[in-house]
Amino acid sequence: MRAPLVLGAAALILGLATAPAQAEAVAAPDIPVGNVKAHLTQLQSIATANGGNRAHGRPGYLASVTYVKNLLDAAGYTTRQQSFTYNGATGYNLIADWPGGDTADTLMIGGHLDSVTAGPGINDNGSGSAANLEVALAVARTSFQPDRHLRFAWWGAEELGLRGSTAYVNSLTTAQKREITGYLNFDMVGSPNPGYFLYDGDNSDGTGAGPGPSGSAQIESTLAAYFTSIGVPTRGTDFDGRSDYGPFIANGIPAGGIFTGAEGRKTAAQVQLWGGTTAAFDPCYHASCDTISNINDTALDRNSDAIAYAVWTLADGGTTPPPTGTTVWEDTFETAKGWTAGTGDTATSGRFERADPAATTSQLGTAAGGTYDLVTGATAGSSAGANDVDGGTTTILSPSITLPTGTLTLGFSWYLSHLNNASSADYLRIRVVSGSTTTTVFTQSASATDRAAAWATGSAGLSAFAGQTVRLSVEAADASTASLVEAAVDNVKITRS
Repeated sequence: MRAPLVLGAAALILGLATAPAQAEAVAAPDIPVGNVKAHLTQLQSIATANGGNRAHGRPGYLASVTYVKNLLDAAGYTTRQQSFTYNGATGYNLIADWPGGDTADTLMIGGHLDSVTAGPGINDNGSGSAANLEVALAVARTSFQPDRHLRFAWWGAEELGLRGSTAYVNSLTTAQKREITGYLNFDMVGSPNPGYFLYDGDNSDGTGAGPGPSGSAQIESTLAAYFTSIGVPTRGTDFDGRSDYGPFIANGIPAGGIFTGAEGRKTAAQVQLWGGTTAAFDPCYHASCDTISNINDTALDRNSDAIAYAVWTLADGGTTPPPTGTTVWEDTFETAKGWTAGTGDTATSGRFERADPAATTSQLGTAAGGTYDLVTGATAGSSAGANDVDGGTTTILSPSITLPTGTLTLGFSWYLSHLNNASSADYLRIRVVSGSTTTTVFTQSASATDRAAAWATGSAGLSAFAGQTVRLSVEAADASTASLVEAAVDNVKITRS
């Protein structure tokens, strides 16, 4: 800063049998502080085994990246390590995209993963890294499908001058930068003598560098609303360029975040506000004593929940209906409109069809609306895995749809269920076929966990296809060995606003 629990098949079958037919409105989950502390314990162990630190170019840093990446891969994220070079050493950023949401409206959540060479960096910035990681895993556990695309990042070499985040932003084209419509930065969220500071997006404090780019005030007010709800006062902290929001705001991207304090000393007035002592917020800042014992659990718990609240609120909720407007095309599947099976399907069973599905332990017998939906293997079988997708991919194509000009949004209901014998190679996708070009606009990957069938809603922007005649392709895949995969789609609608 500044310079799984895996359920057995029997348990899933019970959950599937009792799963609700319609998902309730999504609220931010409570983030268990014990889970966040478990990640910090792992980062401490990594540092201890690698010379006492997790610094840029040192083996402890790459081991930290590997730890985070393995958990995210297993949870269904699409991850990549972006390498860069600084001071003759290779550094890494870890970027993790949650499938789905409008990539032209991407919300990024980040924090740096490196420490200084002097110590393990458990508060700075293991705390922000671990909290962000657990929030990302909560997104996967709850199957959150917001309107905005979610992208998490763990930056390298922040301690050497924001090198990793700067390398990332500089690697983006102008169009790619424009697609990032908000960046949340969490750097030191568990200081042992904590304050509760929010980056001053609207410059209401009237000091320092001024407000952040347009949209930063909304981020600040969202975080402030959470702390107000739990009775904890907050104060502003300036965008002084000492953390990884720097290259984002320099490129006009709105930003915000939480900071619990570093080497500065808590004033008497701040002690009255938050408790603690008139000492440094973190007396072990950039020191060897920044270990697992250098964390205030209450601050870590509050701030982890605040991060989740901001992500869920700013991403606008996975069960929010698509924007209202003129309906361009719609199919509730109550009548046959001419969907056809894909010609290149490799699945040997469980192929997509329009049907009134049977209720089984692995698929819902109730459509999201009405009686019919698009479902893989509609008939019941003698076991949970009967008539599921087997042996490859299954697709079904809509009739041709002529899209008008304007702002276009695709809305739909969906579910993807699987056992813990699935992997991220299994998925549900929606694609747009325009001439010889096929573009994926929604992906839900499976993972090696049990996931019950429950209807959720999703949306995707189709404005890039305005004026074209297209077909929608719904695709499910069983690409893992002997995995159980069931999927369905209903209430497909394209609107113009």
